[in-house]
Amino acid sequence: MIDKNQLTATIEKAIEGTDIFIVDLTVSPQNDIVVELDSMSSLDIDTCAAVTRAIEKDFDRDTDDYNLEVGSAGLTSPFRVRRQYEKNIGNDIEILTADGRKLKAVLTGVDDNGFTFEYDIKVKEPGAKRPVVKTQQETLPFSGAKSVKYLLSFK
Repeated sequence: MIDKNQLTATIEKAIEGTDIFIVDLTVSPQNDIVVELDSMSSLDIDTCAAVTRAIEKDFDRDTDDYNLEVGSAGLTSPFRVRRQYEKNIGNDIEILTADGRKLKAVLTGVDDNGFTFEYDIKVKEPGAKRPVVKTQQETLPFSGAKSVKYLLSFK
């Protein structure tokens, strides 16, 4: 069986000195290895291939037969690590809160406790004929959201 800690060390050594980070790493009992990476700037196939080569160099396929898949975290996949939140500050996001609300917002900040975002709501002011759009800011703990993902827009 592949040691996940050794595998993590190999990957971290391969991406050292870059802005690339590990989003997810799974090793199944059948030695199916899936590595998801992301980057604060961009992540190309050559980088994924270099990480694959580093893993294959440190883990002999003759000793441990394994399947290996190294790729980037999907553009519309939910965020899993804090650095993905940091990467998307200022971007549009879609949030599914733990209490069931689905919000389209702009990510404005992240800290150890959670993340902050702004979204527009329509408010009917007393005496006004039409609702007024107001921007509301909210902070949620990471556990307060079922999923948060980048909102892809083709405007």
